[in-house]
Amino acid sequence: MSSTPNPHETPDMHAPRIFLIHATPLSIAPINAAFDRLWPQAERVNLLEDSLPRDLKAAGGLTPALHQRFLALTDYAVSAGAEAILFTCSAFGEAIDACKQAVKIPVLKPNEAMIEEALAQGSRLALLATFELALVSMQAEFRAVAQQAGKALELQLHAVEGAMQLLADGDETGHDRRIVDKAGALDGVELICLAQFSMSGAADQVRQATGLPVLTTPDSAVLKLRRQLQA
Repeated sequence: MSSTPNPHETPDMHAPRIFLIHATPLSIAPINAAFDRLWPQAERVNLLEDSLPRDLKAAGGLTPALHQRFLALTDYAVSAGAEAILFTCSAFGEAIDACKQAVKIPVLKPNEAMIEEALAQGSRLALLATFELALVSMQAEFRAVAQQAGKALELQLHAVEGAMQLLADGDETGHDRRIVDKAGALDGVELICLAQFSMSGAADQVRQATGLPVLTTPDSAVLKLRRQLQA
C-alpha cells in the first residue's frame, strides 16, 4: 500500500482547480472524501452527467456520439479554468483517452492510478465491479498497462450483481455486504481492486474479511493528481 501523506505537513502555495466529472451521483461523496483526507487544499468542482451510463448500456458500448460528449465535457472544464480533470466512472476509458490527447492539462481516467499501483504490488489480481460494463474496459486497461510495463498479469474479473442498485436505493450496508461476500469467495489472488469510486466504502471490510491488500480508485487517483500538480 502507498503511504498516506499528511495534508497539513506542506501546505500548497497554490490550490489547483480540479474538475471531477461524474457519470453517477454515487461517485461524488467517495472522491470528495478522499480529497478531504489526502489533499484538502485542492479546489474541487463537481460536474454530473448521469445519462452517460444509461446511454452506454443502451448502445451496448462506446459510440462516436459518446466520444463527442466526453470531449464536450472536457472542453467545458478547460473553459471554466480546470488545471486538471478526473473522470470518476470506470466504463469509459477509451473516450477518456481521446480527451487526454485533446487538451494540455492532466486528464486522469478513474482507474489508471489504481492500476499502476496494483501492478507495482503484484501480478495475481482480482477486479470487482458493481457496474458490469466497467469490467470490459478495465480489463483492457490492466492488460495494456501490464504489457507496457513488462509486468506479468493474472486478472480475475468479478461482477457484484445487484450491489449498485442497493446503494442507489440507500442501502449502503447491503451494498457493502455483497462486495464483501464476493471478495470472501475469491481464491488464488494476492490483491483486490475495487473498480467503482462508489465501492470504496467497503474497502476496510474487504480487507478484514480476506486479509488481502485492497486498492480503491479514489485514493490512488487523488495521490497521483497531487504528485502531478505539485511536481
